[in-house]
Amino acid sequence: MRLNQVFVLFFISTLTLPAQILNIEKSRIEADTGDYFRFNTTLSLSSFNRSADIENPVNLFGFNAQLNAIRKKGEHAIILINQTDYLRINENPFLNTGFTHLRGHFWRESKRSAEIFTQYSYDNFRQVNPRILFGTNARFALAKNNKVSLFFGAGPMYEWERWIHPQTDQVANVQFIKLNTYTSFRASINENIDFNALVYYQVGYDQNISDFRHRVALTSNIIAKITHRLSLNIGFEIHYEDKPIVPVTPLIYSIRNGLSYSF
Repeated sequence: MRLNQVFVLFFISTLTLPAQILNIEKSRIEADTGDYFRFNTTLSLSSFNRSADIENPVNLFGFNAQLNAIRKKGEHAIILINQTDYLRINENPFLNTGFTHLRGHFWRESKRSAEIFTQYSYDNFRQVNPRILFGTNARFALAKNNKVSLFFGAGPMYEWERWIHPQTDQVANVQFIKLNTYTSFRASINENIDFNALVYYQVGYDQNISDFRHRVALTSNIIAKITHRLSLNIGFEIHYEDKPIVPVTPLIYSIRNGLSYSF
């Protein structure tokens, strides 16, 4: 394998691929007082043509953009999350994924709260563009203290998708009413290690096949402090659809490891 090919693979491995189901718990507001508005955005760009092979040059261009905003007022909060990942190798778009997610969380400090949400996403890896959904959840705090929190949410969701067959380019437009459920768990194992996991289960009936379609997703993260400012981040995601609309891999997963430094 040439050095430039190794570099391309390394660049791809560092990208965050947005899953079909978003881990909203990463952006959940913790218990606090006062009203506020928070906004942050990040943008990273990469471009190179460092190829030693004149016959087979490699020109790479990629970027990752994130924009997040939170508005808290009283017992309620609105969360906006945006992410885009793009990677082009020579003239071919290798990676093109992204999403916009808007969620309202009402009476969030109560044991029983409510959520409404909508999301737009696209993913050329999965041959789906776009996926549009909206729904509502009842959210229950099963356990909540300084060390451990456990939440369960459930509610109806409408989903519309446009799929492209990877071999024939045939387009399939589908829509479902689904039951959307999730279980969220967080734990402070000790003063240096935090763990969180989120499991989604979604199911809807498809009249075209006279059967139910099931989707399961697991996202987990471990943050371990090495020093006061340096931390190790380990993330794992797995996503499974038992009956994909078009013939794509039903099970996908990703593992991400990295270091973060806080100033």
